[in-house]
Amino acid sequence: MSLSILSQEKITLSGTVYDNSNNETLIGVSIYFPEINSGTTTNDYGFYSITVPKGTYKLQISYLGYSTRIENIKLIDKTSQNFKLTEETESLDEIIIESNVEKLNLKTPQMSVNNLTSSTIKQIPVVLGEADIIKSLILLPGVTSAGEGASGFNVRGGAADQNLILLDEAIVFNSSHLFGFFSVFNPDVIKNVKLYKGGIPAKYGGRLSSVLDIYQKEGNSKDFNITGGVGLVSSRLLIEGPLEKEKSSFLIGGRSSYAHLFLPLFDNDNTAYFYDLNSKINYRFNDNNNVFLSTYFGKDVFGINDDFVNTYGNTVVNLRWNHLFTDKIFSNLSLIYSDYFYGIILDFVGFEWDSGITNFNLKYDFNHYVSEKVKLSYGINNIYIKFNPGEIIPNRDDSGIVAEKLIDKYANEFAAYIDAEHKISDNFRLQYGVRLSNFTRLGQDELNTYANDEAVIYNDEFKKYESAEATGTENFKRSDVIKSFNNIEPRVSMSYTLDNTTSIKASYNRMVQYLHLLSNTASPTPLDVWTPSGKYVKPQLLDQYAVGYFKSFKEGKYTLETEAFYKDIKNRIDYINGANLVANDEIETIILNGKARAYGLEMLFKKNEGDFQGWISYTLSRSEQLTKGRNASEPGINSGEWYSTPYDKTHDFSVNASYKLNEKWKFNSNFVFQTGQPTNYPVGQYEVQGLNIPIYDDNRRNADRLPTYHRLDISATLTPEKNKNRRWQGEWVFGIYNLYGRQNAASLAFRQDRETFKNEAVQTSIFGIVPSVTYNFKF
Repeated sequence: MSLSILSQEKITLSGTVYDNSNNETLIGVSIYFPEINSGTTTNDYGFYSITVPKGTYKLQISYLGYSTRIENIKLIDKTSQNFKLTEETESLDEIIIESNVEKLNLKTPQMSVNNLTSSTIKQIPVVLGEADIIKSLILLPGVTSAGEGASGFNVRGGAADQNLILLDEAIVFNSSHLFGFFSVFNPDVIKNVKLYKGGIPAKYGGRLSSVLDIYQKEGNSKDFNITGGVGLVSSRLLIEGPLEKEKSSFLIGGRSSYAHLFLPLFDNDNTAYFYDLNSKINYRFNDNNNVFLSTYFGKDVFGINDDFVNTYGNTVVNLRWNHLFTDKIFSNLSLIYSDYFYGIILDFVGFEWDSGITNFNLKYDFNHYVSEKVKLSYGINNIYIKFNPGEIIPNRDDSGIVAEKLIDKYANEFAAYIDAEHKISDNFRLQYGVRLSNFTRLGQDELNTYANDEAVIYNDEFKKYESAEATGTENFKRSDVIKSFNNIEPRVSMSYTLDNTTSIKASYNRMVQYLHLLSNTASPTPLDVWTPSGKYVKPQLLDQYAVGYFKSFKEGKYTLETEAFYKDIKNRIDYINGANLVANDEIETIILNGKARAYGLEMLFKKNEGDFQGWISYTLSRSEQLTKGRNASEPGINSGEWYSTPYDKTHDFSVNASYKLNEKWKFNSNFVFQTGQPTNYPVGQYEVQGLNIPIYDDNRRNADRLPTYHRLDISATLTPEKNKNRRWQGEWVFGIYNLYGRQNAASLAFRQDRETFKNEAVQTSIFGIVPSVTYNFKF
């Protein structure tokens, strides 16, 4: 670039990019001046701002799946210019493996990030034919699940509670319906999904492993539309349209499962169903002010003959205001309410159990486009949290159960951050920032005290850890501070472009997690309880390092991403042997603080264009935990040695492929192969009254593994030719989950056969071959 260009007066061009058909804002659109090799992308609300020397230029606005728009633009003074892009095809759910936000960007310092659009998610075959965000993520490198029917997901060897899940910026504490068979996210309502596995920007905090950032659509402000689908076990419907054309729109989307309606045909009184409802209203006052109100409500019900009924669900409300202070300063103010509730009715015992977690969140974020080389993001975030660990309520006069309320807990989490994207040169770019966080454990009615402040003691006679007896209690007012923590969380990422097709990247981030999900199972369950850091529970601290090599072939037709990572975690909760988590008001008496580590290599190879598209993903990794004794006389957990976490998967290999045969037929498939989940097998047995009882070694945690997990899924999509000439458009999706009927082990139980009296291992498998058919429509 010549000195004359550098010395010219700079002009700022800003605006918003929309979908021409419905006025949805588009995230990650490329705004590029090819003559001066300068560009930017739209933010999470479709806004962009770029500063270039005064002059006349050719401007390229591009987003895969949309026609590229070329504009000749003369910049002599600051200019506000909105753009609308048109989809390349209007066919229903056109296969788009990559959108511009999903495509490899060699120059950006951002790494360890995967993006998915609704179209990508809908094409992936899943169990029972229901498109699913979480199941789609598991096909990406570094992301695994605890197995079929398991809720949550694990990222780079982290636990499920270490994932921050955001729906329109609101925290979602449980991402699953029916214990993991479905996710809570309706794919018809979702606009964009972004998963951060490392190099996490400073605006995110509170979790260690990942951030799953999901944005809902805003609703069509041009035309009234109805979209939906009817499947074998569930259906969905989305209604959207303008409240005031071009200025305001609404969106209402609902889903419900109904397989339980057929159970009475088989003389079965059991119940298992879910429903959820998404809604959103937005009003565009002018180019500088937009207001959004979005909500989500979902509920699950699982019951066995009315004797056992389990209910749980999420409620989310978010009021947001986008304001443009200047052509360089974009702001978003959000007021958010989030609640997760879970309860159980045990009618045969005679009581109900109710618990949950609620938070109120106020956040204010800014994007400041300082110059063509520097972009700042900064803001504040304050979350007030109430924890309801549980309440036992007798539900009939003869239950014999005494009502009991576990003590509610309260906390406040505040953070302020600043993050900079800095273009050092055409080849070298940095992203660096810092997050300052404060967590305050507020007063509660009672807090136990223990001798020497040790809630867990070691019994040297029996060689085991035991819960300590409380020596007394402390009482607090709500405004009192029981414990306060302050942490500095630096973040830095860099990229260096070797040539137009190759770059190397590196990142470091420190994260702090103040909330802990108490669970001694590999997959979260509705009985698991969230608890805050405090006097006896320390916050978890993560340091993660990553380095990557990125390559594009044949002008982006193929891309290769490889990353190596190392994670070091301090204060990871560990449980003493025999720990009881259910209805325990003294959680501190069953946990010890240890540490964890995870490291590995990820590879992702993609074919982005043509009738045949897809990707191959492979991860080689380890995830381990260590809890040493607190002094020389204590052995620690697992004899003070490293052991595999329940979510350690040495090998994780997946293939996703799609083929467009013609305008009528599209075919999709995915194959998954994973190392079996760590577990424990018996090391011996003893006999009691003629029965053999297996013996497990308490000092040998997760030393064995379930059998290797693998399966193949396929689907075919039929789009009738008559779609082209009418407003009603439909398609049929036929699928087979687990095509070759692999009996993957969800668990292994060891017992004695009652007839032969021989010892046996019994494998529990959830799914065999599962066919599905779904009809999707739009008008």
